[in-house]
Amino acid sequence: MTEVDERHRWRSPLLGESLTLELPQGRLDAFQRGEGPPLVFAHGWLANANLWRGVVDLLAERFSCHVLDLPFGAHRTPLGAGIDLSSEGCGELVAEALAALDLDGATLVGNDSGGAYSQIALSRRPELAERLVLTSCETPYDEFPPPPFDGLPALAREPAQLRRLLAALEDPEVRKLPAAFGLLTKHSLDPLVSDSYALPCLRDEGVLLDTAAVMAGASTDAVRGAGARLVESWRKPTLLVWSREDPVFPFDHARRYASELADARLVEIEDSYSFTPEDRPDALAAAIVEFAAT
Repeated sequence: MTEVDERHRWRSPLLGESLTLELPQGRLDAFQRGEGPPLVFAHGWLANANLWRGVVDLLAERFSCHVLDLPFGAHRTPLGAGIDLSSEGCGELVAEALAALDLDGATLVGNDSGGAYSQIALSRRPELAERLVLTSCETPYDEFPPPPFDGLPALAREPAQLRRLLAALEDPEVRKLPAAFGLLTKHSLDPLVSDSYALPCLRDEGVLLDTAAVMAGASTDAVRGAGARLVESWRKPTLLVWSREDPVFPFDHARRYASELADARLVEIEDSYSFTPEDRPDALAAAIVEFAAT
């Protein structure tokens, strides 16, 4: 393949060592860097492990950072047909990744829809982590997916239609629009990272089919049910890191959720939209240090 063809497969060296997790659902790419208390990072739709590169670079001297490369639209290794990629299935995928890593005292960190799936995972299998960090993601008071992305599940029922929509992302300027990444990132994406988010569905049919299954399986009820279970029974520490500027996930929803969970705190950051690890890796890393190092 040409160098141009490989743009969609690029992963930042800041993520550390590449590894493969053998899960019941199939093979999952992951990365590991650092030593210390374990952190596990889960991204959302149309992102990949690159989302966490800046955060990992700031934390690797104090923590063992394990970054999942989940099959949510910008991945390198398709799972294939017949895998449950409903919201519950994606939550179980995160749970199985935690189980495969077999970490003692892990903190699970989720952003965007990766935060939704993290809640589903721990609401069903709370023994897999000792702490939960949520940053700019669905809460029980949001739709999944939230506007303006709420039309994606219906469109994704036909993968060819989804591909036609995503084809516009070939143009880096289109990616900056609100209907693409413009509401998710306040600051410009590194071109290498932008390509790794936007191009996989357009370069690999298997990635497209996984993505269509994930999006078509999105369920508000699944997230709300997970949130209700966590409010009722999750007694472990939870950190929510949010920006008041976030145009997709309202700050007031995060504040309400933090007030209802048994042991939760809310940290407000500035100058960020929903992709907090892209816009403010420094602020997010500092909040995680204060929360997870004790």
